[in-house]
Amino acid sequence: SGPSNSEGAGKVSLLKKVPALKDGDFTLAECTAILLYLSRKYNTPDHWYPADIQKRAQVDEYLSWHHANIRANAPKTMWIKVLIPLFTGQPLPSEKLQEVMDGLSTSLKQFEERFLQDKAFIIGSEISLADLVAIVELMQPVGVGCDIFEDRPRLMEWRRRVEDAVGKELFFQAHEMILSIKELSNIQIDPRLKEQLAPVLMKMLK
Repeated sequence: SGPSNSEGAGKVSLLKKVPALKDGDFTLAECTAILLYLSRKYNTPDHWYPADIQKRAQVDEYLSWHHANIRANAPKTMWIKVLIPLFTGQPLPSEKLQEVMDGLSTSLKQFEERFLQDKAFIIGSEISLADLVAIVELMQPVGVGCDIFEDRPRLMEWRRRVEDAVGKELFFQAHEMILSIKELSNIQIDPRLKEQLAPVLMKMLK
C-alpha cells in the first residue's frame, strides 16, 4: 500500500504504486478500486458488494472513512517498529509509537461504535469488502507485536467471524507475510541504500 518506484509497477500504473492491476490492456492502481473492479468483473457473491443500493452505500461509506482513519494509522506501526529502524539503524523514540497508537485507538473506538455496533459484520449479518479492507490493515500492528484486539472483545469477536467467513487457512495464508514481518529485523541492508532511504522514511512520520 506504499509508494513503489519499481520498474514493474511503473509499467502497470502511472502512479507507480503497488498494488497495481493489469488486465489485458487495462491498468488500475489503488487496492480499493482493484477490489471493486474484480468483484464486478467476476460477478462475486452479492454480499461482498451488495446490489442493494443502501447496503452498497454503507460499504462505500466505510471505504471512504477507512482511508483517513484506520489506513492512516495502522500501517505506521510497522514502519516505526520494524522498517524505519531497519533502514536507519536506530530505533525510533517510544513516544512516536505511542502517538500512532493513540491515533489508532481513537480510530478503533469510532470503528466499533460507528460501524461495527452490535452487528456481526460492518454492514450487517454477512461479510463484505468493507470487512476485508479493514482486517488487512488491522493485522499489520499485530504483526509487529501491537495486539490491538487483546483488550477489545467486540473487535476480537469480529476478527474471529471474519476469519471463519474467509476460512482460517486462507486468512492466515493471506497474512503470513505481515505476521512474520518482525523477522526482517535480522536482514542486512546495503549501507548505500540505507543512506538514500533513511531521510525519506523519517519524513514519512512527520
